[in-house]
Amino acid sequence: MQVGIMQPYFFPYIGYWQLIYAVDKFVLLDDVNYIMRGYINRNSILLNGNPYRFTIPIKKASQNKLIMETKLNFSLPEKRKFLKLLDCAYKHAPYYDVVMPIIEYIILSPQEDLTKYIYISLNEVCKYLQIQTEILISSQIEKNTDLHGENRIIEICKKLHANIYINPCGGRKLYSQENFRKENIELYFLDTIQECIYYKQKKGEFVSNLSILDVMFYNNRETIARFLGEYELNQT
Repeated sequence: MQVGIMQPYFFPYIGYWQLIYAVDKFVLLDDVNYIMRGYINRNSILLNGNPYRFTIPIKKASQNKLIMETKLNFSLPEKRKFLKLLDCAYKHAPYYDVVMPIIEYIILSPQEDLTKYIYISLNEVCKYLQIQTEILISSQIEKNTDLHGENRIIEICKKLHANIYINPCGGRKLYSQENFRKENIELYFLDTIQECIYYKQKKGEFVSNLSILDVMFYNNRETIARFLGEYELNQT
């Protein structure tokens, strides 16, 4: 059983989706503190040839709140404004007509809970990309909530009977191979092969690591499926 765990991100970059693709079960870590100025509720698209940072509004955002306690402040007019932004950025992209109805469905969801709103978005994109991974929510998994950091991750892995835990490459300094092996869990880090993820955008030089939105608007599902497999799993 291969497990991956990450905070819920809204329309994240391709590496996040590679992690979902690589595991059997993917856990949204929502019973930890909300991260201000992180990627939970924002990302970047390509607008007029340049990266543009978008943000979905949060009600009284605070790093003293858990993600599971955080609510959206995303009114219908603001949702329509966001969709208009995407229309301006991607209306001439080759897969606009296929992708835009999926994005509209996600954006117009009446769900106000941040975790559940992102959960819906991840599942809808997974459905489109034909990713079969089961997505779970950490706060719904019975576990010892007094544990933190690496110990909490190991606890979740044990609860899910994982023998392999895969983490994004940025977690190398956070986790110990020895501590995972003590629990009979192999620890791997996912490294995206960046040079293999390249596609034609509207104009100018290619801009990498944008939101999955950019990838979806400019590529068909077969190409994205290839991108999802462009990674290496390393233990060091």
